[in-house]
Amino acid sequence: MEFRNDTALVTGSSGGIGEEFAVQLAQRGANLVLVARRSEKLEALRDRLVEEHPGIAVDVLAADLATPGAGAELERRIRELGRTIDVLINNAGIGLHGKFIEQTPEANAGQIQLNCGTLVDLTARFLPAMTQRRHGVVINVASTAAFQPTPGMAVYGATKAFVLSYTEAIWQECRGTGVKVLALCPGATETEFFSRTGEEFLTDGRQTSKQVVDTALAALDKSNPTVVSGLRNTIMAAGYRVAPRKLLLAVSERIMKSDN
Repeated sequence: MEFRNDTALVTGSSGGIGEEFAVQLAQRGANLVLVARRSEKLEALRDRLVEEHPGIAVDVLAADLATPGAGAELERRIRELGRTIDVLINNAGIGLHGKFIEQTPEANAGQIQLNCGTLVDLTARFLPAMTQRRHGVVINVASTAAFQPTPGMAVYGATKAFVLSYTEAIWQECRGTGVKVLALCPGATETEFFSRTGEEFLTDGRQTSKQVVDTALAALDKSNPTVVSGLRNTIMAAGYRVAPRKLLLAVSERIMKSDN
């Protein structure tokens, strides 16, 4: 798919999968609006991308998308920049690891706001104009955790199941509009995600961010609503759909246990 002269909004772009999306879209000639909490990392990424690709424009906006109203504020700032968003990569997300009863209500509220609330809000703010122009892309980053309950990351798994269901629904609604919608479901990936949980788990078979983004961009040339990154993850996701629920819960809990 061509991205030259499009403008892509990438959330959670200060590292990992979001940063890789920014890198690959810049290589394809897209202008970028990069959003994350860490302004210094965003600015360093902007400087590198502009140096490597002098023909593109890169704006950086530091924002905490885990707060209510963050989507509206971000839209306002993008409007002030005079940017029209053609590509929306809803990548920002967080996962809390551990038993639900040991987590604070505030932390889980923020997790739900970021993983679900702001994702839906940003999609609602930019997708309608894409359909009117009959041109655009929305990629929502879900997870292989979306395919089964995840004891040990109960709220995270539920938020990703929401993202998967929501994205597949709007994929169907957007058929024939010229807008491509995709749910991207990575498995364990070598990013800062695990260090932020404070635990080490799912250490075997992790993919790189490049492998995940390669999979996503290749999937846009096809017509499926969902893509799982990696053969092993694809096989496991398919198995989760048919496994007995009681067995699935026990297996999922064992997988999610810390390696420490």
